[in-house]
Amino acid sequence: MDKPLQIGSHTLQSRLILGTGKYPSPEIMRQALEISGTQMVTVAVRRVDLKNPEKDPVLGFLDTKRYTLLPNTAGCYTAEEAIRVARLGKAAGFSNLIKLEVLGDEKTLLPDTEALLEATRILVKEGFCVMPYTNDDPIVAKKLVEAGACCVMPLAAPIGSGQGILNSLNIRFIMETVRVPVIVDAGVGTASDAAIAMELGVDGILMNTAVAGANDPVLMAHAMKQAVESGRSAYRAGRIPRKIYAAPSSPETGKVG
Repeated sequence: MDKPLQIGSHTLQSRLILGTGKYPSPEIMRQALEISGTQMVTVAVRRVDLKNPEKDPVLGFLDTKRYTLLPNTAGCYTAEEAIRVARLGKAAGFSNLIKLEVLGDEKTLLPDTEALLEATRILVKEGFCVMPYTNDDPIVAKKLVEAGACCVMPLAAPIGSGQGILNSLNIRFIMETVRVPVIVDAGVGTASDAAIAMELGVDGILMNTAVAGANDPVLMAHAMKQAVESGRSAYRAGRIPRKIYAAPSSPETGKVG
């Protein structure tokens, strides 16, 4: 049996984390989340009605007994702004979890890693379990863990680009560098991208646009569930080594078959 994914004090059987934005309707969002098997969903603090959660088109459709809500600081461009939004979410009743985003550029939506580190240090001291969205740099990942992050979330490609895993080598370097969960965040476009990421050995994947923006979000959510599970199984099974030349599948000597 595979061990569960542990993020801070939260134990998850599903290694797929889904966002709640961009869906055609709240009902389709609800169906997609349900069929995906996810146990953790992200909520943009700045984009929900914290004063009237029952009437909010996102919060009103989420079963908080079924899902662990992961508030995020999407849309923040300074450490100060991200810290303020994180505190706002906690004051509104969210847990100590925070997906920390501090963006550095409006075109690429790449993170400002200097500001990200600053915000991580401050929020960790305040008792947050910080899950930072970062670039695929193992040096930055190491510094984030040293700052107290409970996991690191390197991008696979720019947010919403659907380009898949652009630099698998750096993802491997990050996994070798840190001893906290590594969760690929941003850039996955389809199920094969998710399977490839999991086959690398990452602990989980967070995605939004790949599901919400699909022609059939519910069907894509189901495909992503299968991809994450099969990719994880393949990683645990251990693939055969790549070779330049052929090797007979029925050798004259050696193993039977």
